[in-house]
Amino acid sequence: MRAALLLLAAYLLGSLPWSLWASRLRGVDLRTVGSGNLGATNVYRALGPAWGIGVLALDMLKGAAAVALARSFSSQEPVWLPSAALVTAVLGHVFTVFAGFRGGKGVATGLGGFLALAPIPGFTAVGVWLALFAVSRIVSLASLAAFVALPVAEILTGSGRPDFAYVVGLTVLVAMLVWWRHRDNIRRILGGQEPRLGSKPGAGTARG
Repeated sequence: MRAALLLLAAYLLGSLPWSLWASRLRGVDLRTVGSGNLGATNVYRALGPAWGIGVLALDMLKGAAAVALARSFSSQEPVWLPSAALVTAVLGHVFTVFAGFRGGKGVATGLGGFLALAPIPGFTAVGVWLALFAVSRIVSLASLAAFVALPVAEILTGSGRPDFAYVVGLTVLVAMLVWWRHRDNIRRILGGQEPRLGSKPGAGTARG
């Protein structure tokens, strides 16, 4: 029962729509501007770098907080609980109850949670994201690559941990969710139409 309540709390943590609330502080509904996506990239484009970076940090914190909450019960609860808490937090971000189950794409919340849950794979994924973004300036491409690197890094480095199998499964599951949420971006990447951050895309390429 306590594990179920903790997972519900993790979902609600992940559901906190910082991007939507930030945009409302500026008199804007983020769902009606730019890509309409409730993620930090759309905040960056709609409200500016400071707001985008702030929302990015808060979204990452949601994932890390869900893992920390689960670990606070680690002596009484099963070893898989932190992994389950992270996936429910990501699902909360993607399908937020506070915005009609229409949220972001799960990248920041997932990376923040993995930095807390499995630091080496987490930092590897962040490093891949930073490197590819620095070269391409395409957020979606960097995000997709990071979530390919994540399960690979966990498989290569995490075998000594008692929750190894759960974390491997989680990295694959979250990677699949992130790729599915980026399916429109993938089509635009393949068509050479995905906008670069800092550019001013036309109406046909403004989806972030």
